Amino acid sequence: MSDVRLPPGQRRLDRFPRFGTHLGKPAPAVPADPVIEIRGAVADDVDVPVATLASLPRRVLDADFHCVAGWSATGLQWEGIAFEDFYRRMIVPALPPDAVVSHFEFRGLDGYASVVTLEDALADDVLIAEHLDGEPLDSDHGAPVRLVSPSQYGFVSTKHLCRVKVLTSEPTVGRISRIVNVLLRDHPRARVWKEERNGSLPSWFVRPVYRAIKTPLLYLCARGERRRDGAPSHRTGRGS
Repeated sequence: MSDVRLPPGQRRLDRFPRFGTHLGKPAPAVPADPVIEIRGAVADDVDVPVATLASLPRRVLDADFHCVAGWSATGLQWEGIAFEDFYRRMIVPALPPDAVVSHFEFRGLDGYASVVTLEDALADDVLIAEHLDGEPLDSDHGAPVRLVSPSQYGFVSTKHLCRVKVLTSEPTVGRISRIVNVLLRDHPRARVWKEERNGSLPSWFVRPVYRAIKTPLLYLCARGERRRDGAPSHRTGRGS
């Protein structure tokens, strides 16, 4: 297949690598009865058992996955529930009447978190996914559930989703963090077709840098993959 339909600066891989904060370590263990905690600007804290997601309308989405490092896994099929449905049914009833939501923080069991604007989170292609290519998510790709936002770079799509924090303003980054992390600072929108890779530097500058670190990171993450019967795990981050 041609790469014409790929976003700017992306290259297709023939597999779906396992990325994440754990690098060479196994993915975090899944609790026996996992929940998604709703916290932040809500009147009362809410814990949504993952098992209850089965009662919400299902959605199947054919969508590619684009890593900010420059690779794309294509031809993926995700299944789960639209985040907009989760928001309307689970979060809105918990909001105080005067709440004006602007962002969400999505946190995973591995400690990783991404911040997404209300507009981007409620897009019609954003899922809380439970299945990938017809199979339940395995530990390498975000079990028990994960965020999937195909129109944004993969670092937005938090794996092992366990908490949604409702925010009424964009989180701020301290002065020291801005200086130290200028090269790897996330773009606040991270839209792949606009090539919003970095929040401080132009894409033409960061593109070769991100690609240079891709190979060693792929190697480290692959070392931590969990296997089934001695075989590679399912379609083998930041983001995957």
